[in-house]
Amino acid sequence: MLKWIIGGVLIFMLLILAISSFLSPNDLATCNATPSGVDRCAAADAIIAVSGGDTTARAQSAIDLYKKGWAKLIIFSGAAADPDSPSNAAVMKQLAIKNHVPESAILVEGESNTTKENAEKTRVLLAKYGIKTAIITTSPYHERRALWEFKRAAPTVDFRTKPAEDHAWDFWYLKPTGWWRAFSELIGISVLVVRGPV
Repeated sequence: MLKWIIGGVLIFMLLILAISSFLSPNDLATCNATPSGVDRCAAADAIIAVSGGDTTARAQSAIDLYKKGWAKLIIFSGAAADPDSPSNAAVMKQLAIKNHVPESAILVEGESNTTKENAEKTRVLLAKYGIKTAIITTSPYHERRALWEFKRAAPTVDFRTKPAEDHAWDFWYLKPTGWWRAFSELIGISVLVVRGPV
């Protein structure tokens, strides 16, 4: 009986680890705090933050990356839930300005309501400004799907990932909302796969 319990716990732990690792790829995990010329640790042309979940954490992640020299440009993407309110992207921009990011270093896409739209509408800015490399930052559970949507929308751009510190995801496996987020993302990713190659 004890063997079954231990085996069940180990399988559960491996499942949690597999889901966490899959949903939140981190291309900068092995890099220093600041960029270098080594492979995937070089600075990018832009940092992209998409709203949703903990929008403030996502914006702060982009701001921190900018201040550490990971790019000279930030793109904030996302509409507001209330169409009469400023877009989430505009709110993130104001947070960046308060954190001493120059307004000239910020681009805003404030019309997208889904991750797919984030990617498709941001693609216009990527083309307009000749952006060839970009770092996507979003909540950890959302990182994989965001990456795949952006790769699909702008296949010529080299995207990397850096999950934001969204504390709603901390110990996600202990909360019903954590499992709901995880499985919602896995379903969204499955839909992407059905749509065709990324």
